[in-house]
Amino acid sequence: MPRADRIPAWVRRTGIEVAGWTLIVLGVAGLVLPGPGLLLLVAGLAILSLRYDWADRWLHPVKVQAYRAAEQGVQSWIRIAIALTSALTLIAAGITWGLWRTVPTWWPLEEDWWLPGGWTTGSALILSGCIAIALIVYSYVKFRPSR
Repeated sequence: MPRADRIPAWVRRTGIEVAGWTLIVLGVAGLVLPGPGLLLLVAGLAILSLRYDWADRWLHPVKVQAYRAAEQGVQSWIRIAIALTSALTLIAAGITWGLWRTVPTWWPLEEDWWLPGGWTTGSALILSGCIAIALIVYSYVKFRPSR
């Protein structure tokens, strides 16, 4: 008996719904907050495309644009250097954010609620920088013409 048949259909459907929509919501939040928003959106669409044709239709053009941007991003050494510098800047900002705990005196809430400082925001920035470096390496290996 295949493994997929051991899981009841309603559990698979519910799992796809919960995982897909959770990733979509986190992706939208990640577009305006520190984090890999676009990756989460693509992952959410990929999961939802298992059940919905509309998600599959939206996923295809997003993937095409992402691959096109990845290919263009590694066509010159200047672009690669700018991308790596940006990723390393994200990591440095995350470390700074994690270490910077000064809360202004005007802040009305507890110190733990001061968003610009702390490891919650800092770790999201560090993770984003690491994902960016991984994507640069992937793009370089996949799209950079061999010379």
